[in-house]
Amino acid sequence: MKKISILIPCYNEEKSLPLLYPELVKLMEGNKAYDWELMFVNDGSTDGTLAALQQLRQQDSRVNYVDLSRNFGKEAAMLAGFDYVTGDCMVIIDADLQHPPTLIPEMIKHWEAGYDDVYAKRRSRGKESWLRRRLSLLFYKLLQSSSRFDVLQNVGDFRLLDRKCINALKRMRESERYTKGMYSWIGFNKKEVEFDQGDRLAGDSSWNFRRLFSFALDGITSFTNAPLRISTMMGFVVSVCAFLYMIYVFCKALIYGDPVQGYPTLVILVLFLGGIQLLSLGIIGEYIGRIYNETKNRPDYIVRQFNGEDAL
Repeated sequence: MKKISILIPCYNEEKSLPLLYPELVKLMEGNKAYDWELMFVNDGSTDGTLAALQQLRQQDSRVNYVDLSRNFGKEAAMLAGFDYVTGDCMVIIDADLQHPPTLIPEMIKHWEAGYDDVYAKRRSRGKESWLRRRLSLLFYKLLQSSSRFDVLQNVGDFRLLDRKCINALKRMRESERYTKGMYSWIGFNKKEVEFDQGDRLAGDSSWNFRRLFSFALDGITSFTNAPLRISTMMGFVVSVCAFLYMIYVFCKALIYGDPVQGYPTLVILVLFLGGIQLLSLGIIGEYIGRIYNETKNRPDYIVRQFNGEDAL
């Protein structure tokens, strides 16, 4: 009998778990041809999420949970799930029911047909502000245009992955993770299914614009060096323009005897070049910072307990 794991990263999902678990039970009871595993990863929650997981574990042996020592972020929590799931395939789903469990049987059908990565593409994004929606689409367009591989738009972590995909992702241990790009990078046989993203039914989202901007910056710097090339091109263009302007000013003063306008021109050029230099240094600094973090070779996460037992 094939085994299917469902991975659910959790951060302060105490109110969502009582709504999610019955839906997953309904899914498992309706598909008894498979052996099921529910793998919850508690990413340093500060509410009663851990207690809720402990209770679920006591009443259902199919429930497993990994308790991280602190909040390491969703990317690290998913990596912990990759390391601990035991199924022949794995479905990643959010705990807030924005990803409908009713779509999982269709994913399984495509997996049985031979697809390795069955990803869910949003037809609609639920109650999301116009600004956030436009910024998300702009980010995907920028990443797509600057990467050497296809980056899927309107596609998140909600997907089914075959064991070979899980093993490939487990080998990628970088600390500055952008898993959405990794799904595309590893390749394999992919299949798209569409769904309408629901609204969060309980609890509050931990994603604000600051975290989303940081996440987008991680995605760009993890999978493309286009910002460095843009910085180089900007330096080249500014140098050419400065050289041409120098010739223009020299000829104007030499031929027409026109005095050079000193102070305003000097201030504008200094401020402009200073801004370009600071921008370039900032871009270089982002990449150097990521190199620095990678060279530390620290673990991506630390497990405190697995199913209530202390991790070794």
